Amino acid sequence: MKSFRIALANVRAGASPDEAVAIAKRAIAEAGEAGGGSVWFPDCYVPGYRGPGKEVAPPDEAWLDRAWTEIAGAARTARIAVILGTERVGARGLMACALVIQPDGTRDGFQDKVQIDPSEEGIYVAGSGRRVFKTGDVNFGVVICHEGWRYPETVRWAVRNGAQIVFHPHFHEAEAGGYRATELLDPKNTFHEKAMLCRAAENTAWFASVNCAIAGSNTTSAIVRPDGTVLAFQPYGKEGVLVGDVDLDLATGLLASRLTGS
Repeated sequence: MKSFRIALANVRAGASPDEAVAIAKRAIAEAGEAGGGSVWFPDCYVPGYRGPGKEVAPPDEAWLDRAWTEIAGAARTARIAVILGTERVGARGLMACALVIQPDGTRDGFQDKVQIDPSEEGIYVAGSGRRVFKTGDVNFGVVICHEGWRYPETVRWAVRNGAQIVFHPHFHEAEAGGYRATELLDPKNTFHEKAMLCRAAENTAWFASVNCAIAGSNTTSAIVRPDGTVLAFQPYGKEGVLVGDVDLDLATGLLASRLTGS
């Protein structure tokens, strides 16, 4: 068994961009103390998700660079890789993305969100291109929120290109008057949890999805085995760092590799 410990930062959203950085640094330290090899954050956690009705300060490239530097310092101190949901300004506009920071604090690059949810149009622009990252013994890909729920090909691409784990940062809050989930995989829950299981099982790869700790949300953070069963999950709305040991030998990518014509 080749084991790798991952941590999902199921933390509350920051009331301000600076608070989000402070919360992220504490979660990184906690994940490092737990022996994690990597810690993963929700969609656009720093400076904050800019969904409809959200009040987040305008994009500030200088502030983002300082925030990434602070978080890289926390990664270096904790000796843990960080996959940070964030944003960056490109030539065409603002992109939702994930920044990968290695345990020595170096920035390894970005995975931009390539497929934008209709509700995000006018807020973010779509990026282009995908890549697979490596930290320690693990290869991983990143698909962001809407991409993982509704576009199976995004996960399949990562696995076919060597990813053993696909990381899925998302942001899903409670809907006014909507159903509130209390039990994982309850048949009354929305399709989102079932999509997590499918993305893992249909590719024979690990799938790790992380949300903020939000009361009333219909999704939570979970780690799913390559056979589509759940290794661990965070109770709905409860803040904390979810830690799980993944057996990389189980991530064969067999089913992803059998697809032809793509």
